[in-house]
Amino acid sequence: MPPTPLAAASVSLVLPAFNEAANLRVGLADAVRVMEALGRTFEIIVVDDGSADGTAELVGEHGRLDPRVRLIRHSKNCGYGAALRSGFQAAAHELVFFTDADLQFDLGELGPLLDLACHHDVVIGYRAPRRDPWNRRLNAWAWGKLVNRAFSLQVRDVNCAFKVFHRALLQSIELRAEGAFVNTELLAVLRARGCSIREVPVTHRPRVHGVQTGAKAGVVLRAFVELIHLRGALVDTVPARVASAGLRAALSR
Repeated sequence: MPPTPLAAASVSLVLPAFNEAANLRVGLADAVRVMEALGRTFEIIVVDDGSADGTAELVGEHGRLDPRVRLIRHSKNCGYGAALRSGFQAAAHELVFFTDADLQFDLGELGPLLDLACHHDVVIGYRAPRRDPWNRRLNAWAWGKLVNRAFSLQVRDVNCAFKVFHRALLQSIELRAEGAFVNTELLAVLRARGCSIREVPVTHRPRVHGVQTGAKAGVVLRAFVELIHLRGALVDTVPARVASAGLRAALSR
C-alpha cells in the first residue's frame, strides 16, 4: 500500500483526444479550474491522436498561455490505447489520472479519487448511472462479464474513463493494446501483480459534441484479438492475491 504522504501528491492529467476541439474549449478551462481548487501541483497532457478539427491548434494556444497545459501530437490516428501510452510516458508527476476529452465526466469529482490513492494502488470510477443508449449499455454489460471472468477482475465498469494510477505502477508495465482494450489490459495486468483496486461511483453525462468511436466493428474486433493475446500472456502470471515486493519497492522510490 502506498505511503500516506501521497495525500498532497502532484498529478498528471492525461486527456486522449480525437477531433475533440469543441469539447476541449470548455474542458481545458474546467480542468485547470478544478486542479487549482484542489491545491495540487499538476500538469494537463492532451494527446491529439491525429485530429483534423483543430484540436492540436486549440491545445497549443492554451499551452502558450499556461505552460501547465502540454500537447502531444500523433501525425495519424493510432488508437485510444496508443494515445494513453503516449500520455503516460510523458507524465511527470506522482499520480496519473486519465479521462476522455468529451466532457462526459465531472472533473469536480476527482478529489476523492486522489485522496483514496493514498491507500490503494488503483482508484477507478464507475458510471452511476451510465448515460448511454441502451445498445451501448448492453454491449458494455456483456463485455464486462467477459473480461471479469477472463481476468478475475470483479469490477463494475472496466471501460470507465475516470481512473487514477501511481506513475511508478505505470512505469513498471508494458502496455500493448492499441484501442479501447487498454482499459482491460491496465486492470488485468495490475490485478495479476497483486495491486489493490478501489471503485467509486462517478457522474456520467451524455456526449454533446463529437462522435463516439468505441462501438465500431473494427474497434470491437481488435479488442477481442487483444483479449485473447493478453489472456495467453497472463496464464503463467502469479495469482492476483500474491503481492509483489518489487512493485512495493517501485512505489517507495
